[in-house]
Amino acid sequence: MATALGISDIVIGLTVVALGTSLPELASSIISVKKREYDIALGNILGSNLFNTLAVVGIAGVIHPFEIPAQALFRDTAVMTGLTISLFIMGFGFRGRPGRINRVEGLVLLAVYIAYTIYLVCPVLKT
Repeated sequence: MATALGISDIVIGLTVVALGTSLPELASSIISVKKREYDIALGNILGSNLFNTLAVVGIAGVIHPFEIPAQALFRDTAVMTGLTISLFIMGFGFRGRPGRINRVEGLVLLAVYIAYTIYLVCPVLKT
């Protein structure tokens, strides 16, 4: 359906497929947070992202080699690196403060994700 609307395969992979594969991890992370098992939630999210990035892409490349567009390599790698560093800074816990991501920081991360997704999907913003 997205291809029929003129959305590129890379955008479909970065949004629809990524969201669909991440929903089970999101559900289990929400449950673990409600049970105050924060380490499980964080480990689940980071582990899922690493597995999807390394194993899924690696297996797909072994089965059928593919080219990565330069734009996607630079744009998406920069966004992923920036968000990873932000997550580390927000959650590490400096100067004796326990590592914790508060609601404001969570909303900032969510807002960046929504803005990035809108940027990928909306062709008007790319010109």
